[in-house]
Amino acid sequence: MQTNYKHLRYFWAVAHEGNLTRAAKRLNVSQSALSTQIQTLEQQFKHQLFERKGRKLYLTEAGHIALDHADAIFALGDELVASLRGTSAKQRRTVRIGANMNLSRNFQIKFLAPILNDPDVHLTVRTGRLQDLLAEIETHDLDVILTNTLPPRPANSNWFATAVDEQPVSLIGLRDSKYVGATFAEMVTQNPLILPADDSGVRSDFDALIESMDLTIHAVLEADDMAMLRLLTRSGAGLAVLPPIVVRDELAAGQLKEYMPVPTLTERFYAITRNRRFPNPAVKRLIETAAPPDAKA
Repeated sequence: MQTNYKHLRYFWAVAHEGNLTRAAKRLNVSQSALSTQIQTLEQQFKHQLFERKGRKLYLTEAGHIALDHADAIFALGDELVASLRGTSAKQRRTVRIGANMNLSRNFQIKFLAPILNDPDVHLTVRTGRLQDLLAEIETHDLDVILTNTLPPRPANSNWFATAVDEQPVSLIGLRDSKYVGATFAEMVTQNPLILPADDSGVRSDFDALIESMDLTIHAVLEADDMAMLRLLTRSGAGLAVLPPIVVRDELAAGQLKEYMPVPTLTERFYAITRNRRFPNPAVKRLIETAAPPDAKA
């Protein structure tokens, strides 16, 4: 059976409006007629395209797939007109990335590198709190979440985490001869420290290490944002406990120096996805490129 593009146009309008009443007004049709057309399209596709929560409509996984294709189809119509008038742009596959707000930008760029220059991929990245991002992946509004914190996974959850990278954590600071030859214990007890915030995995592991070594440290600055930690380290306010990837450019330029790794300490990075009937092939490509074997958590 061929697709009825009038029905698809109606679905497309409802999907973008998120509301039957507004879409019906925009299309100049009755709400009941619009609802019937959507049901007909769902019967043709053999998949539910929307689910209602309260007064709002949310796309299902199949609905997101249908919307991506509908966007492409109707963009082609615009492209036809644009082609005859001069120029047009090729429609691309959409990949929706969520990034935990304290995640290193350098890690994000490294993970996304395989698709950054792919002309067939349209990439969106949204930074936010992990709990907010998890809610969005449950409703299929995100394809993958990048995080350095592995949250508790409820028994009824649809998502799973794949370890995609692990970076050493080091003592990093401005170049200074006073650090040369010092032991780890001397470095952390005799100098002010710049630390990740209390709720980070790196911080909890570092605190446990310091306690096990029975050391007393002086933390002068703490931040939950890697970009801020990077700036604080460059300011020379103290020695930072950081994965070198966070200040990769400064290390390469000689502005900062990695003095020594913190014993046994690493930062782990995860890609969180949810079980999907229609996996996004671009996301699969990213995870397979980054993840070691047997990395699913």
